Amino acid sequence: MEQYTFIPGGICAAKGFRAAGVHCGIRRNHSKYDLALIASDVRCAGAACYTTNKVYGAPITVDRAHLADGHAQAIIVNSGNANTCAPNGVQLAEDVCELAAKELGIPAKDVLPSSTGVIGQAMDLAPFAAGIPQVAAKLAASEQGSHDAATAIMTTDTHPKEIAAEFMMGGKVCRMGAIAKGSGMIHPNMATMLLFITTDAAVEPAVLQAALSSVVPATFNQISVDGDTSTNDTVLLLANGLAGNAAPEIDSEDYKTFVTVLTAVAEHLCRELAGDGEGATKLLECVVTGAPDIDTARAVSKSVIHSTLFKAAMFGEDANWGRVLCAIGYTPGDFDISKTSVRLRSAAGEVFVCENAAYHPYSEEEAAVVLKEKEIQILVDLGSGSASAKAWGCDLTYDYVKINGDYRT
Repeated sequence: MEQYTFIPGGICAAKGFRAAGVHCGIRRNHSKYDLALIASDVRCAGAACYTTNKVYGAPITVDRAHLADGHAQAIIVNSGNANTCAPNGVQLAEDVCELAAKELGIPAKDVLPSSTGVIGQAMDLAPFAAGIPQVAAKLAASEQGSHDAATAIMTTDTHPKEIAAEFMMGGKVCRMGAIAKGSGMIHPNMATMLLFITTDAAVEPAVLQAALSSVVPATFNQISVDGDTSTNDTVLLLANGLAGNAAPEIDSEDYKTFVTVLTAVAEHLCRELAGDGEGATKLLECVVTGAPDIDTARAVSKSVIHSTLFKAAMFGEDANWGRVLCAIGYTPGDFDISKTSVRLRSAAGEVFVCENAAYHPYSEEEAAVVLKEKEIQILVDLGSGSASAKAWGCDLTYDYVKINGDYRT
């Protein structure tokens, strides 16, 4: 029996959370929102994962300091400027938290800042000073509030990304909601661009962090659009406890339920992010089975998804399975590939293209039909164990170069 149900509401689905988005002037286009605010009615347990890039945004420095006690109550996010490599970055992020805290009537250390956009440009506090009172006044515990916030954090995304789920924990109805942004510069090692999750389940900070840290390696770390790890990758998870359940202990049944729901929400957003890669026309999902261990399964699936040659072949709807084998072959690790098989699957059917690391007879015409679909699965069986993993990516198109050739101008 399914342990959760997907529901509407996005990041506002959980009890006690409100959100909003406005245009405050960071972005030149006045029709695009560029400032989002997410707030809880009460103080929350908090957890986070960040980019492993040695160059990272000033908001991450502030987030780490503000979450040192394991608690927070609000998230303030801007698009249009990453607040990275700016001389006044940390001070500006702190000042933004002060402005948001004043509007919400909470301590500044309970506000978590986040930014996305162009790297290396100075930021001015004036747009925040004008926009924060507006966005705070607009806060709503509604699906529209979530949608506005999800829209405000977009950069080159083609659509907002939201999800929510309902589940039982400790005999209480609990909810979890999330919004995300990400289209380019995605090849994360601790998070994926910007992603914010709320829940009304009661979970203690250390347990919340353990849950998030256990889910990230199998989900957000398994996405690759272009091989570039962002400077601002951040996942923030807030739990306000308003569902009224007893806080679970690690490895309890309730904890396992929570991790299951968190994984489902994460996987949904992984597909959304990968499928909306810059210039993408296809979502690619590589499923590896028969691996000797989980690390190999994850590495192989991500290696296939990351292959520039394979991504280009998928754009051209070419069943060039040799590029899959090539990507498997250069994956770090000591494992046998002699029993490897590869199948390509979509809603239009499945073609068996490789057996025992060699050609398996198939129809090019049938393969072409399979690869015309918008979602393609690459099924890799290494035949040497029981571990499995997934990774998500997209095809590589002409538009990717167009988008990034003049990103700033």
